[in-house]
Amino acid sequence: MTASDGFFDRLRARIDSVDSVVSIGLDPDPKRLPEHLRDRDLPRWAFNRRIIDATHEYAACYKPNAAFYEDADGWRALRETIAYAEGKGVPVLLDAKRADIGNTARQYAGLLDHADAITVNPYMGRDSLEPFLSRADRGVFVLCRTSNPGGADFQNLEVAPGKRLFEYVAQRAGEWNERGNVGLVVGATAPEELERVRELVPDLPFLVPGVGAQGGDAEAAVEFGLADGVGLVNSSRGIIFAGEGESFDRAAGQAAKRLKERLNRYR
Repeated sequence: MTASDGFFDRLRARIDSVDSVVSIGLDPDPKRLPEHLRDRDLPRWAFNRRIIDATHEYAACYKPNAAFYEDADGWRALRETIAYAEGKGVPVLLDAKRADIGNTARQYAGLLDHADAITVNPYMGRDSLEPFLSRADRGVFVLCRTSNPGGADFQNLEVAPGKRLFEYVAQRAGEWNERGNVGLVVGATAPEELERVRELVPDLPFLVPGVGAQGGDAEAAVEFGLADGVGLVNSSRGIIFAGEGESFDRAAGQAAKRLKERLNRYR
């Protein structure tokens, strides 16, 4: 595996090496961190390091959400987290949901200097995503049909006869995949729509959130989320906050192992 490999090549190698499609969301909510870590320097980093140590053998990818790091200490914690995860051989997908135009988009795309992949919002169109798409060695996951209940407010709107907005987004993302670096975010909480998106774009890997605390459909996540064996099924709170106190990391490792085994039943 070399730096010139595309993200999905590297992800495939990782999936094969650990026999897992589990993505672990590293979302260290300060209010939920164990008491014994809160007085540490960079408590979010201290928490993430313990989580990574306990779960890396089950992780195809780590997915830190940028919202939990957007302060001075947070960015420091995120840089340490990314370096440590990659030191363990685990790629990092930054869940940032960025997009904009012109030099603002180029600034946002600079986040890909530090992570292997990123999530983006397609609402402003292709030009807002071009600085991300142009990074052929980095993965770009386009929001398509999200796992939250309110996702249907806009994503299910009929924008043409018989075509809903999320279906149109999926088709356009397929057209944008000129460099082989595009995936889609499609939630496990809407399995029929997940299946529909797979019909429209048979070759795009999906990031499928919602199988943990949101109770999404694990079987559908695997059946429709993988393209030629490549894709990610994410759990965040269901793993990192599986336990409390001194042994929180042990509980996280057990939760990650259980999810790996649960998903592998359907692979």
